[in-house]
Amino acid sequence: MKKTGSLYLIPTILAEGTADAVISPQVKETVANLTYFIVENVRTARRYVKSICPALVIENLNFVQIDKDATPAQVQASLKPLLEKGVDAGVISEAGCPGIADPGAEVVKYAHQKNIKVIPFAGPSAIFMSLMGSGFNGQQFAFHGYLPIERGPRLQALRQLEKEMQQRNQTQIFMETPYRNNKLLEDLVQTLSSNTRLCIAANITSPEHELIQTKTIADWKKGLPDIHKQPTVFLIYA
Repeated sequence: MKKTGSLYLIPTILAEGTADAVISPQVKETVANLTYFIVENVRTARRYVKSICPALVIENLNFVQIDKDATPAQVQASLKPLLEKGVDAGVISEAGCPGIADPGAEVVKYAHQKNIKVIPFAGPSAIFMSLMGSGFNGQQFAFHGYLPIERGPRLQALRQLEKEMQQRNQTQIFMETPYRNNKLLEDLVQTLSSNTRLCIAANITSPEHELIQTKTIADWKKGLPDIHKQPTVFLIYA
């Protein structure tokens, strides 16, 4: 019976220059023995692989891009080498852990349908590390991705998240495109109740620029950080 390849979920860095601190030897050893990668972005994935395994000849490796616009047919085709040739593959996200708020989840879904063994590795996740550092409820939480761009729907979404937080005793987690962070922050302090707590988690794992701080909305109103163009996760809780 023909052997099917395995699918390894390879975590990546959140901040530049942190691979030695946050990527385990197990991940590096696994990457060093792979020749096929299913990635969110080929250019950044190639650079990342070379950074953690300098001895690899990148030109000898195969990279297939599966991003948010990939079709089901493309996702299925990306796993053919595992099914037909028994090749092992690594899934690499743009940042953090593949499969968490990441199109790699579609690859994993199809892998399970085809009885391909899925092997996840531990690594940095902005969502989970921000929750860990917030002091908020880690047993009941929800991640909502990006909020609406238009201000009216965005304010409505914030009010709804605060309502769900109160009704379900649930931490609410969300993000924004980095260049709109400061505007979202202003909307947060203007819209939410003064006793609601907000955690701002920016530049997670960066030795020099990491900010993880929790205050009530009333306290944040006394002074807001400048997080313009800085990767940030926002969390609210009662």
